[in-house]
Amino acid sequence: MITFQNTSKFKVKDLRKKKIWLNSISKNEGKEIGNLNFLFVDDKEMLKYNKKYLQHESYTDIITFDNSLNNKIAGDIIISLERVNENAKYYGVSYNYELERVMAHGLLHLLGYNDKNKEEKKIIRKKENYYLKKPVKY
Repeated sequence: MITFQNTSKFKVKDLRKKKIWLNSISKNEGKEIGNLNFLFVDDKEMLKYNKKYLQHESYTDIITFDNSLNNKIAGDIIISLERVNENAKYYGVSYNYELERVMAHGLLHLLGYNDKNKEEKKIIRKKENYYLKKPVKY
């Protein structure tokens, strides 16, 4: 089950389609989504999570907490919609496109992909791009 919570002034559209899309990514990777929670926040709230759980004093667009067991994907993905909006402007893409990229990024972490080094970043970015372009039947 995928749940969405929003405490930000920015909106998230087409939640039903996003659930179908996220489930298709997981299925394509050979896993099933168990309990996956997305929390959409502003920068101020994201900074609190960064300080509390990661001891970071900086803004970020996403934090992923993995609670997966075996082939069941479970976890919490916190996304700063303020960062998503800024990133969309910076990269010259739509807000929705950037939001979906970040959502895919979090799910890919739960599916076992990392981005700690240059090669891992290249792989996860390639996967993000693949799933952003892959057609989904709604």
